[in-house]
Amino acid sequence: MHTDYVRPFASVLFLIALYLLTPAAGLADTSNKWRIKVDGGANSNGEMIFYVTPKDGETIVVRVTVKDGTGENRVAKTIRDAFEVQLPRDLYHVEVDDGEHVLVKKKGGAANFALTLESSTVKHTTIKLGKE
Repeated sequence: MHTDYVRPFASVLFLIALYLLTPAAGLADTSNKWRIKVDGGANSNGEMIFYVTPKDGETIVVRVTVKDGTGENRVAKTIRDAFEVQLPRDLYHVEVDDGEHVLVKKKGGAANFALTLESSTVKHTTIKLGKE
Protein backbone atom coordinates (compact mmCIF):
# COMPACT_ATOMS: atom_id res chain seq x y z
CA MET A 1 0.00 0.00 0.00
CA HIS A 2 1.33 3.40 -0.92
CA THR A 3 1.88 5.82 2.03
CA ASP A 4 0.19 8.71 0.19
CA TYR A 5 -3.10 6.86 0.67
CA VAL A 6 -2.50 5.65 4.21
CA ARG A 7 -1.91 9.04 5.86
CA PRO A 8 -5.23 10.64 4.84
CA PHE A 9 -7.08 7.44 5.75
CA ALA A 10 -5.40 7.36 9.19
CA SER A 11 -6.31 11.03 9.75
CA VAL A 12 -9.95 10.35 8.95
CA LEU A 13 -10.00 7.38 11.34
CA PHE A 14 -8.44 9.51 14.08
CA LEU A 15 -11.08 12.24 13.63
CA ILE A 16 -13.90 9.69 13.72
CA ALA A 17 -12.50 8.16 16.93
CA LEU A 18 -12.12 11.61 18.50
CA TYR A 19 -15.73 12.46 17.63
CA LEU A 20 -17.02 9.21 19.11
CA LEU A 21 -15.06 9.68 22.35
CA THR A 22 -16.04 13.34 22.89
CA PRO A 23 -19.12 13.80 25.09
CA ALA A 24 -22.06 15.38 23.31
CA ALA A 25 -23.57 18.61 24.68
CA GLY A 26 -26.65 16.66 25.74
CA LEU A 27 -24.45 14.46 27.96
CA ALA A 28 -22.88 17.38 29.84
CA ASP A 29 -22.74 17.22 33.63
CA THR A 30 -26.15 18.34 34.90
CA SER A 31 -27.68 19.16 38.26
CA ASN A 32 -30.86 20.63 39.70
CA LYS A 33 -28.89 23.44 41.41
CA TRP A 34 -25.59 25.22 40.78
CA ARG A 35 -23.51 27.58 42.91
CA ILE A 36 -21.58 30.42 41.27
CA LYS A 37 -18.78 31.55 43.60
CA VAL A 38 -17.50 35.07 43.00
CA ASP A 39 -14.00 35.89 44.24
CA GLY A 40 -12.72 39.46 43.96
CA GLY A 41 -14.14 42.73 42.71
CA ALA A 42 -13.87 43.95 39.12
CA ASN A 43 -10.76 45.87 38.08
CA SER A 44 -12.12 46.54 34.58
CA ASN A 45 -15.30 46.86 32.62
CA GLY A 46 -16.15 43.53 31.10
CA GLU A 47 -18.62 40.83 30.23
CA MET A 48 -19.17 37.30 31.48
CA ILE A 49 -20.92 34.81 29.24
CA PHE A 50 -22.58 31.80 30.87
CA TYR A 51 -24.26 28.84 29.15
CA VAL A 52 -27.29 27.23 30.79
CA THR A 53 -28.10 23.96 29.02
CA PRO A 54 -31.11 21.93 30.14
CA LYS A 55 -30.74 18.16 29.68
CA ASP A 56 -31.90 17.44 26.13
CA GLY A 57 -32.67 21.16 25.67
CA GLU A 58 -31.39 24.24 23.91
CA THR A 59 -28.57 26.28 25.47
CA ILE A 60 -29.52 29.66 26.91
CA VAL A 61 -26.77 32.28 26.75
CA VAL A 62 -26.66 34.60 29.78
CA ARG A 63 -24.61 37.77 29.35
CA VAL A 64 -23.50 39.70 32.43
CA THR A 65 -22.06 43.19 32.08
CA VAL A 66 -19.82 44.28 34.98
CA LYS A 67 -18.43 47.78 35.53
CA ASP A 68 -14.92 48.59 36.71
CA GLY A 69 -14.76 49.04 40.49
CA THR A 70 -17.73 46.76 41.25
CA GLY A 71 -17.12 44.95 44.54
CA GLU A 72 -17.35 41.20 45.00
CA ASN A 73 -20.86 41.18 46.55
CA ARG A 74 -22.16 43.61 43.93
CA VAL A 75 -20.71 41.38 41.14
CA ALA A 76 -22.75 38.50 42.62
CA LYS A 77 -25.90 40.65 42.62
CA THR A 78 -25.20 41.72 39.03
CA ILE A 79 -24.92 38.07 38.01
CA ARG A 80 -28.14 37.25 39.86
CA ASP A 81 -29.98 40.12 38.18
CA ALA A 82 -28.78 39.09 34.70
CA PHE A 83 -29.82 35.46 35.25
CA GLU A 84 -33.25 36.55 36.55
CA VAL A 85 -33.88 38.65 33.45
CA GLN A 86 -32.47 36.21 30.87
CA LEU A 87 -33.71 32.84 32.17
CA PRO A 88 -37.37 31.78 32.02
CA ARG A 89 -38.81 32.58 35.47
CA ASP A 90 -41.15 29.61 35.34
CA LEU A 91 -38.19 27.20 35.05
CA TYR A 92 -35.44 28.75 37.23
CA HIS A 93 -35.02 30.46 40.60
CA VAL A 94 -31.92 32.61 41.18
CA GLU A 95 -30.73 34.05 44.50
CA VAL A 96 -27.65 35.47 46.22
CA ASP A 97 -26.25 33.38 49.08
CA ASP A 98 -23.59 34.49 51.60
CA GLY A 99 -23.16 37.79 49.75
CA GLU A 100 -20.70 36.55 47.12
CA HIS A 101 -22.41 33.36 45.90
CA VAL A 102 -25.26 32.97 43.42
CA LEU A 103 -27.53 29.93 43.44
CA VAL A 104 -29.31 28.91 40.24
CA LYS A 105 -32.01 26.29 40.85
CA LYS A 106 -34.49 24.55 38.61
CA LYS A 107 -38.16 24.87 39.50
CA GLY A 108 -40.75 22.12 39.68
CA GLY A 109 -40.70 19.82 36.68
CA ALA A 110 -37.91 21.63 34.86
CA ALA A 111 -35.02 19.51 33.57
CA ASN A 112 -31.66 19.31 35.32
CA PHE A 113 -29.19 21.57 33.57
CA ALA A 114 -25.52 22.18 32.92
CA LEU A 115 -23.97 25.55 33.78
CA THR A 116 -20.70 26.73 32.28
CA LEU A 117 -18.78 29.98 32.16
CA GLU A 118 -17.92 30.33 28.49
CA SER A 119 -15.81 33.47 28.85
CA SER A 120 -15.08 36.52 30.98
CA THR A 121 -13.29 39.77 30.22
CA VAL A 122 -13.69 41.05 33.80
CA LYS A 123 -10.26 41.43 35.36
CA HIS A 124 -9.49 40.35 38.95
CA THR A 125 -12.85 38.56 39.39
CA THR A 126 -12.66 34.76 39.54
CA ILE A 127 -15.73 32.60 39.02
CA LYS A 128 -16.00 29.02 40.27
CA LEU A 129 -18.98 26.81 39.49
CA GLY A 130 -20.14 23.89 41.59
CA LYS A 131 -23.07 21.51 41.64
CA GLU A 132 -25.15 21.51 44.80
